[in-house]
Amino acid sequence: MTRKALVTGGGTGIGAAIAQRLALSGDDVIILGRRPEPLAATAEKINAAAGTPRVRWHAADLADPDQVAAAVEAIIAPGEAVDILVNNAGGNFVPSPRADLAGMRADWLANLTGNVLPVVLITAAVLPAMRRPGGRIVTVTSVAAFRGPASYGGAKAALHPWSAELAVKLAPEGITVNVVAPGYVMDTEFYGARMTPEFHRSRVERAPARRGATPDEVAATVAHLADASAGFITGQIIQINGGQLLGRG
Repeated sequence: MTRKALVTGGGTGIGAAIAQRLALSGDDVIILGRRPEPLAATAEKINAAAGTPRVRWHAADLADPDQVAAAVEAIIAPGEAVDILVNNAGGNFVPSPRADLAGMRADWLANLTGNVLPVVLITAAVLPAMRRPGGRIVTVTSVAAFRGPASYGGAKAALHPWSAELAVKLAPEGITVNVVAPGYVMDTEFYGARMTPEFHRSRVERAPARRGATPDEVAATVAHLADASAGFITGQIIQINGGQLLGRG
């Protein structure tokens, strides 16, 4: 059976790698994000690799409830089931935090709005259509959720108890809910102009593995959690950080 997967933040980096891995495995994938150009380019690239139109795209600001509702109406037909939801949208919207109170408030609201709302809103909107049993929800957070920095780490950390509560609620319905928390991942837009050889070296040195992850390594873990064989894994946070932060199982 061909599965239907939604991947938010699917136009670049980790999200694009997840979309490609799912599509090349035979899933039909819809990628969502705010910017039409990278979404269209990624869909075209993956479809060329697949040799068939496996990927469609839809542009929306997933922090806006009206746009989320419109997106879900556009991409999910009445009575259609969604097998996989990957919440990857987000980013650090405050690379240079401010010290004054007004600036601090704005910084925290920016990261909470950009990282928490897109996950909570799209999940709530898609949930009625999730396949029961067999649905898979995977949220991508960050090692920052365990150790900072500040508002970005705090926003990502908020998704951990949210995911845990949802996992307990949905387990009786056969839907799994898990988190993947990567450390330093190379070849993404995340760091922007901060990415210099020196910056890269400083990040690599944090992990005993002495390298960063590739987007495809993160995608492989997400794909496993989304697989039918992972039906007894739920409520978990899977770290991918080369030993930078050791797990506590």
